[in-house]
Amino acid sequence: MTEIRFSGFGGQGIIRCGLITGKALSLFDNKYATMTQSFGPEARGSACSSQLVVSEDRVLYPYITDPEILVSMSQEAYEKYEQELRDDGILIIDRDLVKLKPPGGKIKTYSIPSTRFAEELGNRITANLVMLGFFTAVTQIVSSEAMKKALPGLVPGRFLDLNIKAFDKGYKYGKKILNEEKKNSKK
Repeated sequence: MTEIRFSGFGGQGIIRCGLITGKALSLFDNKYATMTQSFGPEARGSACSSQLVVSEDRVLYPYITDPEILVSMSQEAYEKYEQELRDDGILIIDRDLVKLKPPGGKIKTYSIPSTRFAEELGNRITANLVMLGFFTAVTQIVSSEAMKKALPGLVPGRFLDLNIKAFDKGYKYGKKILNEEKKNSKK
């Protein structure tokens, strides 16, 4: 079983990240997934998160208790949820929006300028899809094919192509980071 938390501020598409990933896993990757969500009373602009429990078997308890993966797209969300991440967990951040404190334990950290990449594609609102592509590449929990199949119905139809481009940009960047990591570990 894997526990994942996507976090950021309201308006970044954090809840949608959980929905897309959950749909991809359960409908197209033959796994089980449950999703819960939380957000502050202000909604837009305050910390929010979506949590996924992913398993090869039926999920009997839908809430995360010991998150293995934390995706943070805002400083406030990082500060709120980082201490809950397992000591051997994976932390994924938007490099331009989150400043890290010294890591504890054996946390593996990956960073991507997802908002900047989305702006380069012409629409900042696709930063969550850039992040999902990156998440897909570095965690390998869900296939890129399943994630793309999950997009229709969860992103506006007229922006589907742009969202796929954003996902691909993040995915390619994640693959590049993993390849560099492999080369460095062989040295």
